[in-house]
This record gives sequence, structure tokens and C-alpha cells, in this order.
Amino acid sequence: MTERGTRPTRRRLSGPAPRARRQGLRDHARSLSKATPARIALGVFTLLIGVFTALLSLPIATRDGQGTDLIDALFTAVSAICVTGLVTVDTGTHWSTFGLTVIMVAVKLGGLGLMTVASLLSISVMHRLGLAQRVITAQETRAERLAEVGGVLRVILITSTAFEIATFVALTPYMFVTEHGVGESLFLGLFYAISAFNNAGFVPEAAGTAQYLGDPFFSIPIGLAVLVGSLGFPVILVVVRKLRTPRRWSVHAKLTLTTTALLLVVGFGGYLTMEWSNPATLGNEGVGTKVLAAGFAAIMPRSGGFATLDVGQMTTESRLLTDLLMFIGGGSGSTAGGIRVTTFALLMLSIWAEIRGNPDVEVFGRRIPHDTIRQAIGVLVMSATIVFAATFVLLRMTPYSLDQVLFESLSAFGTVGLSTGITPSLPTEAKAVLALCMYVGRLGPMTLGAALAVRSRVRMIQYPEERPIVG
Repeated sequence: MTERGTRPTRRRLSGPAPRARRQGLRDHARSLSKATPARIALGVFTLLIGVFTALLSLPIATRDGQGTDLIDALFTAVSAICVTGLVTVDTGTHWSTFGLTVIMVAVKLGGLGLMTVASLLSISVMHRLGLAQRVITAQETRAERLAEVGGVLRVILITSTAFEIATFVALTPYMFVTEHGVGESLFLGLFYAISAFNNAGFVPEAAGTAQYLGDPFFSIPIGLAVLVGSLGFPVILVVVRKLRTPRRWSVHAKLTLTTTALLLVVGFGGYLTMEWSNPATLGNEGVGTKVLAAGFAAIMPRSGGFATLDVGQMTTESRLLTDLLMFIGGGSGSTAGGIRVTTFALLMLSIWAEIRGNPDVEVFGRRIPHDTIRQAIGVLVMSATIVFAATFVLLRMTPYSLDQVLFESLSAFGTVGLSTGITPSLPTEAKAVLALCMYVGRLGPMTLGAALAVRSRVRMIQYPEERPIVG
């Protein structure tokens, strides 16, 4: 009788617990997959910035063994993790081999994407990828479907490694021929390869990249690495899988490649025209040098940051063109920055549709959803606001002109790394503003785009419609 009386009690005590636990796990999984990707990215980026700041602050990281000021170490760490390339100290003369290696590792991690690295580790250890991790990785790599995450990860690893190796193989013998030792040539080749493909723009040589003006053995490998790195891994994935059937490429891939090609043509023609007679840049060079230098300069605002021309000596028109190209940036899910070429293309297409009176935005035989256009507008407005705020604050803090300050702000936000030369002389507070601009520029549009995508909702009740006057 005692046993019969206790059985229902046991069922009542133990029955709901598994259901509650399962419900709790489901709620946790939903919250993890929806709420934490942006927080995880912000948290891990911040943590790594702290780690690399500490490493770069060590005396062993500098050539003179005296250590580096905290603001300069922090600025360099942010620039490396955010694959920007803006510097407050000369990379080639200030940092030791240890310091340059720290920068190179930071660039590699920042370029691959921290969530991508975490996902690769999960696959190698657990041989599988959980739903939450797939959602996180899909948001960072811009995979179109969760099922593609594994393929995107493989393409990321294979492509980045292949292009870095190819660039390394192309540059190392050339470095050796140009009177560098074997060890130095190997290190320079590896550093340039990682810095170029990840669109970082760090230069490990004291003479900088101006020494390679019009040099095809340097400009072509570096330019190709920067260009491929700026396309975006989702585009590379589509091209690799469907190389022989371009008609089956996704709209994203077609839009990215087409817009990139158009921007390259505009940049090449603009730099060649506006710098052709400028004695401080290309005025005294031969035709071959002018053509190669203009092509190299057209690629770098994608987010590459290498410069064979002195940006500070360019014409005002060339710097304005560079401002525009830096703000647009590279492809989504790439190592580049900016608002991304697809965002720019969608905005231009929406304007064209409005001019023609079309109710829908159409491209390559497909209709673009209205919520995608809204996301593009949100990214544009947020990005412009950040650049405006940074420029305004820097104008208040420094004696430099609007042209110079705007250029540095756009370079930081677009994670480009080109500079008019004023960054090293900025006061501490201004360096902190640019560091924050790099941080937000690397994570801001990505995070905002993901947030806008998951916050879309259907309303059962709508207010009456009324059109205000526009224009």
C-alpha cells in the first residue's frame, strides 16, 4: 500500500522536469541563435584586441626594446584585428620581428573572421556544427542558406590559403632578387601575402610600397590578392562551384562582380586622368608606369590600403574619388570594409527603378524584396552618420582641414588603411576616435545588416496610409 501511494508522487515530481528541461534548452537554443551572434562577435573582437594590445606593449615587440605607448599599441591592435592598416607608428621601423609576427597573426584572425575560426575548430574537434553555430557563421560569412555554411567554411580555408601561398610564392623570389636575405625574403613574402589577401595594408618595410611604383612583379600579385579577398567568400563559393555555368550564379555573385568591375573601371580612368600630369605622383613617369600605377590605385580603395602613390600629394579630385570608393568598400562577407558593393548597387538600382516609375527593383531577371532595400538604406544611413560624427569630432580636436580629416575617417571606417599622413601626428584623443571608427566600421554594417534581417515582422493591424511630400 505504501508503494502504491508513493508511485503517483514520484510521477508528479519527476514527470514535468524533463519537459521543463527540454523547454529550457529550446528557449536557450532560440536565444543563442537569434540574440547572441552580434554579442559574440563584439565580445570576441574586444577580447582579442585586448590580448594583442598587451602583446604589442611588450618591450620585445619593438626594435629598440623600449616598449610602445598604450594608445599606439591599442591603435595598432585594433587596426590589425579590423584588417585596416592605419598606423600611428611606422610599421617597418618600430616593430621587431616578434611585433610584426603578432600583427600578422592578428590580421589573419581578423581577416578569416573570428566566428569562422571558432566554427573550423568546432568541426575539427566535434566533426559537426550545431544549429546555433551555423546561424552565427552564416551571418558572418553571408551564406545564403544554413546548409551552405560547411561549404563556405571549406572555401574560406582553401581559398585564403591558396591565394596566400600563391602570393607568397610570387613575391618571395622577387624579394630575394632585390637584395634581401633568404630569411628576410621568406618573412616579407609571407607578411605581404597575408596582409594583401586579408586587405590589411600593413607594410613591413621601412621604405614602404612607394619603392614599387610601376613594378609589375610587386603590383600584380598584391593587386590580385587584394581584389580576390575583397570579392567575398560567398561569391568565391558560387564561382568555384559553378565556374562553367555563369548563368546559374546567384544574383549576389553577379551583382558583386558586375559592380566591382564597374568601380574598377571608374577608379582606373579617374586616377589615370587626374594624376597623369601631376608632377608629385605620375607626371614624370612613363606610360607603362602610369597605367600600372593607376590600376593598382583603383584596386586599393576596395580596402587594400597599399599605396605606391603618395596620397598626400594626389590632386583633390583624386582624393575625393578615393573617398567615394573607400565608403563603398568591397563585397559582403569579404575581408574588405565599407557599406559593401551590393549595398551600393541595390541603392542605385532602387533609384533607377524610381526614376523609371517601376514598382519593383529588378536585376538579372530577379525581383529584389523591399525589405532588402530597406536594409541597404539602413546600412547607408548608419554608415554615413558614423563617418559624419567621426569627422566632426576630429575637426574639433585637430587643426587639419576637412579634406584630410574626412579622408582619415573614411579610411578608418572602411578599414582601408590609406592615409594622407596625418594619423601619426594626431593627439591621443583623436587616435582613440579613429580606433573606435575602425572597430565600428568592421563590425557595424555586418551587425546592423544581420539585426535588420532578423527583426522583420508582420503586423496584423496597420495604420491608414498617407503620403508626405518628398523632394
